[in-house]
Amino acid sequence: MANTKSAIKRIRTSEKRRVRNRSVRSRVRSVLKTARTAAATTPGEDARVAVLLAIRTLDKAVTKGVVHRNTAARKKSALARSLNTAR
Repeated sequence: MANTKSAIKRIRTSEKRRVRNRSVRSRVRSVLKTARTAAATTPGEDARVAVLLAIRTLDKAVTKGVVHRNTAARKKSALARSLNTAR
């Protein structure tokens, strides 16, 4: 159990960050899944819009520090590749 003021504050802040990170990570996963299925099944404008939304969401997650920038770059590259091969 925490017994100093700084440790108690650290617990509070880490809990806030955990909750925020969890929602951001969940949003990233769901948008990525939507974009992957759209790129694989429906080539066209809908797939392109889904991929662009996924890229924006990844960039926002990087800005918030939830996802590492190289991980986001790798996922964005894979999405762009899947979109281009579907055409």
